[in-house]
Amino acid sequence: MTHHQHPHAGPPEEPPATRKMGTVMAGIAWLIIMVMLTSFFSGWLDRQVNPNQQVATAINGQGQREVVLKRNRSGHYVADGTINGVAVTFLLDTGATGVAISPAIARAAGATRGRPITLRTANGTAQGFLTELNSVTLGNIEQHEVPATISPGLATEEVLLGMSFLKHLELVQKGDTLTLRQ
Repeated sequence: MTHHQHPHAGPPEEPPATRKMGTVMAGIAWLIIMVMLTSFFSGWLDRQVNPNQQVATAINGQGQREVVLKRNRSGHYVADGTINGVAVTFLLDTGATGVAISPAIARAAGATRGRPITLRTANGTAQGFLTELNSVTLGNIEQHEVPATISPGLATEEVLLGMSFLKHLELVQKGDTLTLRQ
């Protein structure tokens, strides 16, 4: 008795259209995973640079407005706020006399150029312009008519928040936090 063998080697072969669709779906799944990871790490990096995207604010027992900031990984205090209602990112700089903004931020916030002044920077001297900001807010702290400088050499999109704003506040640094009280 001869045993008849069928030339059947494994499962039936899939049509090319099904294989192509599977490859496309796998590619889409990888793309979605990469976008999610990029988004996660981008948010994580943003929080490393600016841990104060949601500024912690309160009113203490003496009725003072308080803002508590966390220091970033570089050792600076960076926080989101507004100038004339326009969202900006502040870099607190107690060594700076005033508030320094770039021309782009000045335009967006409607800050007008005042008289020209000479600015002394780490790279030498440059020409800037005096201005006055109608309102500057950091959390629940708001000040009006804040002297500032439009600094054409300021390449950063961060606003240097100097003493023309900070001198009206009580600053208490403890560990990696800075509490500002108005």
